[in-house]
Amino acid sequence: MGEPKRHRILMVSDFFYPNFGGVENHIYYLSQCLLKLGHKVVVMTHAYGNRSGVRYMTGGLKVYYVPWKPFLMQNTLPTFYGTLPIMRTILIREKISLVHGHQAFSTLCHEALMHSRTMGCRVVFTDHSLYGFGDVGSIHMNKVLQFTLADVSQAICVSHTSKENTVLRSGLPPEKVFVIPNAVDTAMFKPALERPSDNEIVIVVVSRLVYRKGADLLVEVIPEVCRLYPNVRFIVGGDGPKRVRLEQMREKHSLQDRVEMLGAVPHARVRSVLISGHIFLNSSLTEAFCIAILEAASCGLLTVSTRVGGVPEVLPDDMVVLAEPDPSDMVLAIKKAISILPTIDPQVMHNRMKKLYNWHDVAKRTEIVYDRALKCSNQSLLERLSRYLSCGAWAGKLFCLVVVIDFLLFRLLQLWQRISRWYLIFFCPKMKIRGMLPNLSLQRRPMLEMILF
Repeated sequence: MGEPKRHRILMVSDFFYPNFGGVENHIYYLSQCLLKLGHKVVVMTHAYGNRSGVRYMTGGLKVYYVPWKPFLMQNTLPTFYGTLPIMRTILIREKISLVHGHQAFSTLCHEALMHSRTMGCRVVFTDHSLYGFGDVGSIHMNKVLQFTLADVSQAICVSHTSKENTVLRSGLPPEKVFVIPNAVDTAMFKPALERPSDNEIVIVVVSRLVYRKGADLLVEVIPEVCRLYPNVRFIVGGDGPKRVRLEQMREKHSLQDRVEMLGAVPHARVRSVLISGHIFLNSSLTEAFCIAILEAASCGLLTVSTRVGGVPEVLPDDMVVLAEPDPSDMVLAIKKAISILPTIDPQVMHNRMKKLYNWHDVAKRTEIVYDRALKCSNQSLLERLSRYLSCGAWAGKLFCLVVVIDFLLFRLLQLWQRISRWYLIFFCPKMKIRGMLPNLSLQRRPMLEMILF
């Protein structure tokens, strides 16, 4: 048998380190494992504060923090074509063969996938979230997703529920969508050497305190549980607009000594918070997968979670207690969890998580999707336009117009850079351009390369 094919992959998303979250962790750990498999991996995201330009992370992971500032919720302002020149530069410089975009809510992801298809690259998309069909925001996002996925080579979802949701929202053929779950770094999330004392039961919440994560449910659940169990204490880690409501609840019910508010918790400190508790509480109203549950289970905590989205697929029945997203049902689930708590062995749970979820397994399964994507035929512009026309009577025509303009701008950019290169070579011979490149500073070299190549 021949050598396995090595890919040159560009990961694109608005969400990456130093920001923390499920998408950020997924991109980082997947990239590290793909590097170990021998692939070339580059990440493209927007600038975070003064973090701009090219940076290197563990394992030689190269990250392009392009000079675009976040506009809303860590997303860049949609420009449609503003990212085309820098996308072209990165794809050519890094000799990228496949572009992998992450998260439907990422503006940079949608633009990068469109430009990549215009340049003839195969593209893969991973959806990390669930969206509805009734509110204005979801309707708009679903139409954008339909536009992007009309021309992708393959797509990945993190759960079967997420796959069904994505297929319904985008109209993508189900045979093009693969289910590859998230994983957890079990070496980082280990149980405590000694289990916390059973005299006091500690329930841990680590989540963004927003409506989607069920912060309003916590406001009703926590006082009731504290009333029923005098020996129960809560630790709440996370920040967000709903934090004020939780603090008001704590004041109203005089629970300052039983509800500890930690605020935002850096990812490096999440384990230390988890191992101080017995039960992990997840109150999300919608969730495609929920990596936080994996981290808690890996630390040996029994999980109580709402039965939403892909959460029922995450853990075996004996490691999680599920409840409807209703305060009374969640209180009953916490009662059940407290009753079975003595039967839980944190080390046994950790060992089971090692076998169930592994980033190297996720990387190998993703590698298969990449192989299938590269086998897809590279269609011409007219063939691509026929796909967009099927997206709707008016939307299809609008999508075609956007893609045609993108194609024309790409050709114009190619022509302009050829003219610029020949102008510099013939009319500025003293510059000795080719000899200058190795001597230029790292900050100036990319700009000259962009003009030349």
